[in-house]
Amino acid sequence: MNPLKCAFGVTSRKFLSFIVRYQGIKIDQSKIDIIQKIPRPKSLHDLRSLQERLVYIRRFISNLVGRCQPFQKLMRKGENFVWDEACQNSFDSIKKYLLNPPVLGAPVLGKPVILYITAQKRSLGALLVQEEEKEKERAHYYLSRILVGAEVNYSPIEKMCLPLFFAINKLRHYVQAFTVHLVAKANPIKYVLSRPIISGCLAKWAVPL
Repeated sequence: MNPLKCAFGVTSRKFLSFIVRYQGIKIDQSKIDIIQKIPRPKSLHDLRSLQERLVYIRRFISNLVGRCQPFQKLMRKGENFVWDEACQNSFDSIKKYLLNPPVLGAPVLGKPVILYITAQKRSLGALLVQEEEKEKERAHYYLSRILVGAEVNYSPIEKMCLPLFFAINKLRHYVQAFTVHLVAKANPIKYVLSRPIISGCLAKWAVPL
């Protein structure tokens, strides 16, 4: 342990560019200020620079992939960089969201956590929360990503299961330490475990269960 990096008797502390307080974890305001001051991207280099900054704080941003969806076409090889109204609306939406970003909680041992999952046509997402007093839920982690390659052509049941196993892999340290209640439009765990024979992706995903 490096004593120069330790702090005792303080109510908050910067750690890995985040602010850790007894209320929870929040984004360092300097990181937000930098993004707020970024002008609209005028080139692919500018856009990638913006996305790199967003990726660093992605656990705090609800449906980040969905918010950045209009940018995807500009990332395609050979695509002309044309910043249209949809891109500007997304850019403005992200900046507005970061005016009041969530303060993520730290899970309380002994209490279950709740995992919300969703699958869209070209993206998926998850949210990990824990109930506090008066049935109020506190967000702990936001996840999202686009579907890539063959995933776009997955069957409905595969697309239903994919966000669950994506979340399990990303949040394994939570899954192993807490009882997890799953909330989804359908029950992928029941489907996978109740099938007498499964193959392909479903067979691989069933192993962690």
